[in-house]
Amino acid sequence: MTQIFTGNFTQQEPLPEDAIEAAVAVMRHGRLHRYNLVGDEAGEAALLEKEFAAYIGAKYCVAVASGGYALAAALRAAGAKVGDKVLTNAFTLAPVPGAIAQAGCDPVFVEVTDTLVMDLQDLRAKITQSGAKILMLSHMRGHIVDMDLLMEICNLADVAVIEDCAHTMGASWNGVPSGRHGIAGCYSTQTFKHLNSGEGGFLITDDADLAARAIMLSGSYMLFERNGAGPDKEVFNQIKFETPNCSGRMDNLRAAILRPQLRNLDAQCAAWNDRYRRVEDGLRDAMGIQVIERPKNEHYVMSSFQFLCPNLSKDQMIDVQKRTAKRGVELKWFGADQPIGFTSRHDSWAYVEAQSVPNTDRILSCLFDMRLPLTFTLEDCDLLAIIIREEVGAVFRAD
Repeated sequence: MTQIFTGNFTQQEPLPEDAIEAAVAVMRHGRLHRYNLVGDEAGEAALLEKEFAAYIGAKYCVAVASGGYALAAALRAAGAKVGDKVLTNAFTLAPVPGAIAQAGCDPVFVEVTDTLVMDLQDLRAKITQSGAKILMLSHMRGHIVDMDLLMEICNLADVAVIEDCAHTMGASWNGVPSGRHGIAGCYSTQTFKHLNSGEGGFLITDDADLAARAIMLSGSYMLFERNGAGPDKEVFNQIKFETPNCSGRMDNLRAAILRPQLRNLDAQCAAWNDRYRRVEDGLRDAMGIQVIERPKNEHYVMSSFQFLCPNLSKDQMIDVQKRTAKRGVELKWFGADQPIGFTSRHDSWAYVEAQSVPNTDRILSCLFDMRLPLTFTLEDCDLLAIIIREEVGAVFRAD
C-alpha cells in the first residue's frame, strides 16, 4: 500500500502558554509602543534586547520589525552609501538583495558551492573585481561557510562583514555563535524561523557607533537611553543629529511573545536537529540523491532540509516534485522557470543588474528544499524520507 503523508508543512507549533500570558498582559495595559512606558518600567522590547544580547554574547542589540529591516539598517549604520557595491551570496532569499537595494546599493553576487555555502575562491575574485567594501553574508537555509577562512579573506581586503542569520539563530561555527564574526549580525523572528513573533528581528553588534546609528534609524525619538542594550549616551552626541528616523523598532507586544520563547530556544534547536537527522539518515545513500555534508566545525540548527539530484534532468525534477506532492510531500525546487513561493532566485530580481553565476545556476537546477516544522514527529520525518527516496528512485530508474 502506498504511504501518504498528511502533515502540514506551514503549521508551526502553538505559542507557549507563558508567551500567550505575557502578550495578554501587554494587551490589558495597552502600552504596545516601544516607548510607551510608566514610571521606571523598562518595557518588553528593552528587556528582550538585553536578554538576546546576553544569549548571543554581544554588547549591543536592537529589536526591530523584521529581519529584512535589520539587514537594511545594518548596511546604513555601517556607512553604506548610494551606489556602493555590496557582495552577497548568489543563492539567498529575496530580503537580502532587497535590503541592499533599499539602502541604494548594488548587489554583487558571489557563487555558491555544492554544499550551499559561499564559494570563497569566487569571493576573493569578486572583492578584487568589484572593489566592494561590505559583504552581506547569507547563511542560507542554515548552511554556514568556513567562517575562519572567510574572515581572514575579508580582513585582509578590509571588507566589513554583515551576517544574515535568519536561518542560523542558535547555530555556531567553531564555537562562535552565528552573527558574532562580522561587524553586525541580523536575525529574523518571522513565523518560520527559530523564534516566532509573526514578523520581527534583531541587529547585534559590538561596535558602539554602529549600534547608536541603528538605534536612531529604528526610531528612538531621542529616547535612545531607553534601549535595553545600547551604548552610552555620549556615543549619540553627534549621531543623533545626522541619522534619519526610519521607524522600525519592535513593539512591546511582539517582544512579550518572544521573551519566553528565547528561554527555550536551545531545546527547540535540538528538536529541529533531531528531525533533520532522521530525514538525513533516511536519504543518505539513496539512489539519485545527494545529501549536503556538514563540516565538523559547524554546529547547525536546521528547521528545513535540502538535497540535490544532480543526475536528473529538468523534466525529471518536475516529475519528482509532482510525484511527491501526490503523496503529501511539499518540495520546493529552485530550478523552475518562474519563482514560486519562497523559491525566487537571482535571475528573478529584475531590480538587480543581471550577473553570470553559472555554478550557482547548476546547483539550483537540481536543488530541492523542504520545511521541517516542529509539529512533525520523528516518525513523520521517517515517512518523509521513505516517500522522497521511493519517488526519486522511481524517476531515476525510469531514465
